[in-house]
Amino acid sequence: MSTITKIALVTGANKGIGFEIARRLGQQGVTVILAARNKNRGLAAADQLKAENIDVHPLILDVTHIPSIARASEYLESEFGRLDILVNNAGISHDISLKPSETPIETIRDVFETNFFGTIAVTQGLLSLLHKSPAGRIVNLSSGLGSLSEGSNPASPFYNVKPLGYNASKTALNAFTVILAHELRNTPIKVNSADPDWCRTDLGGEAAPHTAADGAETALWLATLEADGPTGGFFNGRLPVAW
Repeated sequence: MSTITKIALVTGANKGIGFEIARRLGQQGVTVILAARNKNRGLAAADQLKAENIDVHPLILDVTHIPSIARASEYLESEFGRLDILVNNAGISHDISLKPSETPIETIRDVFETNFFGTIAVTQGLLSLLHKSPAGRIVNLSSGLGSLSEGSNPASPFYNVKPLGYNASKTALNAFTVILAHELRNTPIKVNSADPDWCRTDLGGEAAPHTAADGAETALWLATLEADGPTGGFFNGRLPVAW
């Protein structure tokens, strides 16, 4: 990518993997737009990164609220004139003990609203700014639980983890990655899904074997791909994950 200062926006960046992605990008000299739904949490996270001499700008952004996305686009256009990196990290889950046959439709809709529709809305709202970048990068934070291959393989560690709303939303997100990458295949923009693995976050819980910093690694790589890097893929540890 170009040696000019890059501009990156990370959704859900006030904590967990999103915060670590923001931190690592900032450590590489990227100007980071730390997007969070909660103003106070976003400001606190940004202050923490500013204390580490990272060029960070907090931004209130609710991925389920179109006016919020429109304001984010207007801010980026006014302040920077473009966007080089979009990391769609914001995501939620639900009670994993719910049986698929008994999971309320409202619960599934709520998860899809953030994990799938929210990601599409943010991407569509900011895509014109990414087209102004010499090397736009879109990274969608997916999950190994979104892999149909892993989910149907009895030997997979994911085989018995079946929260319907979460898993299905990440499978759908992967479809969006493939379809959007195809549309943008003749542009400098690359679109990929990242599997951060099972990490110790509010969503992943304390039993997870990896840290949030570990979970940021694949997304960081995809966010800073060179011109010959992949697009339309699903990766963990720089290796393809089976769809």
